[in-house]
Amino acid sequence: MICLLKNGQIFAPQPLGKRDILVAGRSLVALSPPGVIQLEGLDYQEIEAEGKIILPGFIDPHVHILGGGGEGGPSTRAPEIKIEDIIQAGVTTVIGCLGTDSVTRHMTSLYAKARALEIEGISTYIFSGAYDLPPVNLTGSIRKDLVIIDKVIGCGEVAISDHRSSQPSFEALARLAAECRVGGLLGGKAGILHLHLGDGSRRLEMVWRLIRETEIPITQIIPTHVNRNKELLLEALDFALMGGTIDLTALPEDRSGLKDVPLEEAISLALEKKVPLERITISSDANGSLPVFDSLGRLCGLTIATQKSLLASFQSLVKKKIISLDQAARLFSTNAACAYQLQNKGFLQAGYDADLIMFDSDLNLDMVMARGRLMFSQGKLLARSTFISK
Repeated sequence: MICLLKNGQIFAPQPLGKRDILVAGRSLVALSPPGVIQLEGLDYQEIEAEGKIILPGFIDPHVHILGGGGEGGPSTRAPEIKIEDIIQAGVTTVIGCLGTDSVTRHMTSLYAKARALEIEGISTYIFSGAYDLPPVNLTGSIRKDLVIIDKVIGCGEVAISDHRSSQPSFEALARLAAECRVGGLLGGKAGILHLHLGDGSRRLEMVWRLIRETEIPITQIIPTHVNRNKELLLEALDFALMGGTIDLTALPEDRSGLKDVPLEEAISLALEKKVPLERITISSDANGSLPVFDSLGRLCGLTIATQKSLLASFQSLVKKKIISLDQAARLFSTNAACAYQLQNKGFLQAGYDADLIMFDSDLNLDMVMARGRLMFSQGKLLARSTFISK
């Protein structure tokens, strides 16, 4: 497919002003001033983008593509995600993970689901492992997974400071961080240790020890859900100020009565503390359960995360002028591409994958293109799951 998008306002993530974008196959071929690109004798699609805003497609670095949860028994296992849900949130790349349940959810199923979503049109990567240690994997070790399995880019989400974790020792966590480090080097990948942070009082204690007591670089570890409570967030911002990357969760509005820090407040606090925004990624935790436990650890509430929260958070942050559009492009796309070393992702430039999203002036999603394929246009969903419910 050859496509020419004309006269859009481009944030690549840096603001480029008005540009025409030429897409051929799955790649972005050129960005040029309006009218420079001339196509003669070719069959191509032209999309008028006058008055529209074009950004790199969102990268969601923490998605339970198989579904998560199960903390309330088998009936509380969350469903698998669908391509329709992903595309309608402006997401063109996901990193899939297991969660609490590594008994009825399996690494082979996670890998198969990632392949299925890629066949249906988006780009996918996965973490080996789950909450518990030793980590589940595909080849016998995290190191081998990173070297041999194309889609594996790290280990996660390994739980710490959480009553649902396997209560790993510092030594076990340090060995796992070393496996990620060496496996990443040998496999030419980031080899990230992606840590789930719970509500426990130890917070980032184990992470600080990894930095102080081992030679593992601070960039090898990305803690997630760090806006779970105010104390954890403040500690995580200190981690980012030291050079680490942190992952904030875009939560649905019905979590606002709990201890979670809303994303708008978390980003505002990061800006106040002068945390470089390139050290922050934002994820949805989509199709993971959002359980609520009482002081005795008993389940007393359960909802499900969705990628709708990611899109709503982007719109809110920009409309309320908490961040600019170029900052938003970095937070929701470019930063994750850089942190996880995702090839040809997170930027709008020649030679990169044609993953781009377009908004109207009110920030309503108008178009989604993933790897050069038009997936959503003018409010109409063009991508469909293989099995469609009637």
